[in-house]
Amino acid sequence: MSEVVTDVPIEKQLERFRPELVGYCYRMLGSAFEAEDAVQETMIRAWRAQDTFEGRSSLRSWVYRIATNVCLTMVDSAQRRVRPMDLGPAGSGHATHPGDIHPEKIWVGPVPDERILPEGSDPARLIAERESIRLAFVAALQHLPPRQRAVLILREVLAWSAQEVADLLEMTVAGVNSALQRARATISTATPSAGDTFQPLDEAQRALLARYVQAFEAYDLSALTALLHEDATLSMPPLALWLRGPGDITAWMSGTGCGCRGSRLVPVVASGLPAFGQYRPSESGAGHDPWALIVLEISDGRITGVNNFLDTDRLFPLFGLPAHLDEQVVEAQQDEERP
Repeated sequence: MSEVVTDVPIEKQLERFRPELVGYCYRMLGSAFEAEDAVQETMIRAWRAQDTFEGRSSLRSWVYRIATNVCLTMVDSAQRRVRPMDLGPAGSGHATHPGDIHPEKIWVGPVPDERILPEGSDPARLIAERESIRLAFVAALQHLPPRQRAVLILREVLAWSAQEVADLLEMTVAGVNSALQRARATISTATPSAGDTFQPLDEAQRALLARYVQAFEAYDLSALTALLHEDATLSMPPLALWLRGPGDITAWMSGTGCGCRGSRLVPVVASGLPAFGQYRPSESGAGHDPWALIVLEISDGRITGVNNFLDTDRLFPLFGLPAHLDEQVVEAQQDEERP
């Protein structure tokens, strides 16, 4: 598209780019909430500046330039987002205190796949897109200087040419290639070994997740332990404490974390990974209340990471999860899951 279509309102033309822009801004910023804010600001700026669009580039390139400038400004004024594993060594599963609480603005957070992945996409493209929004990859991106981050995302994730990126960032092609080379070197040391992306039709993944749900809801810690990789991690943002290994994870779950007994899980997809809304038994005695968004990292038939995001007041509405589960909903869900 080389120019604005005059008989279609500019806001409608821009809206078709929203999902991919949210994905781009999420990778840049590490937060679904900041990404949504950045895209909204981009749309406002584009609408106000529509008369300045001269058609020398595509409308897509023009709006990406605006989004990039918004993100670069936000990154410059923000602390680098991290995961608990970036803040210090693993803790003990026998700890009686969950550790310091840090503000949301420091954490890499999850994003609903449906907000950024186009419906009806080719399955191969979906896998590639999901790989580029995994928590570990997005966290690794935060190690890059902002412009290097933009170069890497545009070149390697969105498959823009070096010339297109140079035009967008007002760099030379040589500068883009140099920045990409430096970014690749940093990413190679900052990214853990790649795990598996979520593939809903993969029978092995479906079986693993079914066993996880069954074990968790029964609070069968022996069965849960059997599903964990020997180096599996457990984290609980906004808490700083994180754990490594089945021994410490199950010690925590049987001790300080035992309040999760009796929980119910509702499946969703987050950051290209299988996830669940966790509901613990309500203190009122009626139904279950939100406790955490659990995002699982898996590899070769084992769970390698359990990421429990505790900011349910913001995350559950973002993922379309109910504010409460009554017993009828729980029983209906269990009936659906039975073979």
